[in-house]
Amino acid sequence: MASQEVEVLVVGAGQAGIAMSEHLGERGIAHLVLERDRIAERWRSMRWDSLVANGPAWHDRFPGLEFSGIEPGAFASKDQVADYFEAYAEKIAAPVRCGVEVTSVRRKAGAPGFHVETSDGNFEARYVVAATGPFQKPVIPAVVPQSPGLVQIHSSSYRNPEQLPDGGVLVVGAGSSGVQIAAEIQRSGRQVHLSVGPHDRPPRSYRGRDFCWWLGVLGMWDASTPPQGAEHVTIAVSGADGGHTVDFRALAEEGITLVGRTVAFENGTMNFAGDLRDNLARGDAHYLGLLDEADAYVERNGLDLPEEPEARLRRPDPESLTDPIRELDLAGAGIRSIVWATGFAVDYGWLQVDAFDEEGKPRQQRGVSSEPGIYFLGLPWQSRRGSSFIWGVWHDAKYVADQISIQRSYRAHNEEHPLVAGGAAGVPAGVAG
Repeated sequence: MASQEVEVLVVGAGQAGIAMSEHLGERGIAHLVLERDRIAERWRSMRWDSLVANGPAWHDRFPGLEFSGIEPGAFASKDQVADYFEAYAEKIAAPVRCGVEVTSVRRKAGAPGFHVETSDGNFEARYVVAATGPFQKPVIPAVVPQSPGLVQIHSSSYRNPEQLPDGGVLVVGAGSSGVQIAAEIQRSGRQVHLSVGPHDRPPRSYRGRDFCWWLGVLGMWDASTPPQGAEHVTIAVSGADGGHTVDFRALAEEGITLVGRTVAFENGTMNFAGDLRDNLARGDAHYLGLLDEADAYVERNGLDLPEEPEARLRRPDPESLTDPIRELDLAGAGIRSIVWATGFAVDYGWLQVDAFDEEGKPRQQRGVSSEPGIYFLGLPWQSRRGSSFIWGVWHDAKYVADQISIQRSYRAHNEEHPLVAGGAAGVPAGVAG
């Protein structure tokens, strides 16, 4: 079967792939988007039932379309987000082909471009954009062996408390996912232990403005590199129940038992690091620091935003903080489930080109790969702090599309002005010099 030819092949039709398609289309660049499932499938099938976006609808969207039927300050559900991207793809007439899995991308020998194998035949592409994003392969640390009577699932497989067996639950990971899942399970009537690691804890809102607004006006979304040592620190913020600031002491008051980082498991006993107090202190410092910067911004710009002194009040330390648990017999504590909210790893096994370092991470600068003709999109900190967010990936896609356009112009010049034997480019032989 003959290969299909396409100038730009975009792999993945999530937020990154749809954004890429828009910018390529605006530049008149022929392209095709291949998606192994449905558009924005991860929002539909790799999220729990009650998940909502962590940013308000006015902020977490593409510039060209507002969310339908949602107030600007509300938080879209996972299905509303997926529907949004389907509507956006229709709006821009994105050439998306669903149900096609890319299994291999290899550079062509002795010719420009790449040979691409898929579940629906082969393609020849001049450029390939890996728009599969950062959430590809769920990570469950090799801490607890599989054993009868103890269910272990990743947060991407969690749907609701009813899918878990009766009994207590240990949730490992205190970013947005871990916190929301722990709170939901606790409200269902189960005893929950929450393993809290290092985290940043911004206010959901302050002085009448959402934290997304504050990070914008304070220039924090545009930070080009994470603070030293904070490359993988999670952000504890929630859009659940209309949006609220995550307060671990409040979670403890509601009945959740806080523990430090999960570090080891032996003979049925889970061991936790003695870092719970330090982790909460770091989150508190981040929270208060952002309030200080916001107050300074208000004063500096003479804004009329209401003061909010109660935002600085701190609840009493819970017993789990003053007398921390370092060891826990899971069976003795009635824990029959562990939910690992421990993030994801990338999986580029299909991309068989020289574009990765020794750890398998893409070698790229703002999405431009070390392998000419290969581009990445949707990576955390690809160009700035906001790169892996909905609005951030749209801006990164614009840059990548510009780089592809530049390369196309060089190629066009070479094709329009070929070298003539014995002469310079575009100059008849015998005239040059």
